[in-house]
Amino acid sequence: MSLIERFQPLVRRAREESSHITTEEATKTALVLPMLQILGYDVFNPREVIPEYIADIGKKKGEKVDYAIMKDGEISVLIECKPLGMNLDQAHFTQLYRYFSVTPARFGVLTNGVEYRFFSDLDDRNKLDDQPFFRFDLLDHNDRDLEELKKFSKSDFEVDNILGSASQLKYISLIQEEFSNLISDVPEDFVKFLVSRIYEGRMTQSIISEFKPTVYEAIQQFIREQVDTRLKKALNSNDLAVAESVKIEVVEEDLVPDDGIETTQEEIDAYNIVRAMVCDQVDIVRVVMRDTKSYCGILLDDNNRRPICRLHFNGKSVKRVEFFDDEAGKVEIKDVKDIFEYKHRLVAALKKYA
Repeated sequence: MSLIERFQPLVRRAREESSHITTEEATKTALVLPMLQILGYDVFNPREVIPEYIADIGKKKGEKVDYAIMKDGEISVLIECKPLGMNLDQAHFTQLYRYFSVTPARFGVLTNGVEYRFFSDLDDRNKLDDQPFFRFDLLDHNDRDLEELKKFSKSDFEVDNILGSASQLKYISLIQEEFSNLISDVPEDFVKFLVSRIYEGRMTQSIISEFKPTVYEAIQQFIREQVDTRLKKALNSNDLAVAESVKIEVVEEDLVPDDGIETTQEEIDAYNIVRAMVCDQVDIVRVVMRDTKSYCGILLDDNNRRPICRLHFNGKSVKRVEFFDDEAGKVEIKDVKDIFEYKHRLVAALKKYA
């Protein structure tokens, strides 16, 4: 059984039982300990997982960190837990800081049962960094996140291997966060930097303000075009031979006109776009097209109760895509490639079936 398959019951519990997991102890029992078990640790073996770990520090006596994981007879990871739902940005984890400096542990983890933040001492040896080098969200993760998390499993745990990529992970995460902030609210300094390279007039405050929405739109359009280009290359690449074979199979068998049902090229194109956008969330062979007279459905596991979206094209000049996230509704699009803008809604629908 793969790691992602072992996670599914825990993901469902976090979604369905969250209203009953209201305390720190409940969070540990219902979410944190099962997570450690999934990673291969024997939570009932005190030589492997030590609960309520105590390491007296100076005048501080009897303070505890929630769990300490042992590796080769030494403390390797310290874990501090908070109640489910707590914002970890606002959480205090002083025990983790203090204990880190007086134990052999190279990693500290702060969690609320759903979000896990992994810290080390990349900036100053034996002092826990202020920023985590890796974050894992039980309810919002991809294959790359799972590969990083797997490094902390009992069978794969190697300090040097984790530290080898930790610094890069940390700064990639921070840069991505800053870039996300930049493209959602373009700062004036950045606008000024870009415009000064293309505008020969005097750079006044009014000129900067005038160009700001243009810079924002240019960035958004550039991102859309890059995604569009990469998709076209991917669909034509030999590396996606499996995806292409599935496409051929669908066209030859499933999409044969029947009872007046005619699957158009636009519907096939939209289907392939959806599969390409969700391939980092789910195995693409599980994403299936089922055409009907009134709409073309794209389903998970060929299950009508698991719709990802519906295409309301049917040769009409007005095209609509129906989504099944929490907002649930139809969106009008001008061109099939406009679906690129709605990846977040496709992913949200998939997460409801996790």
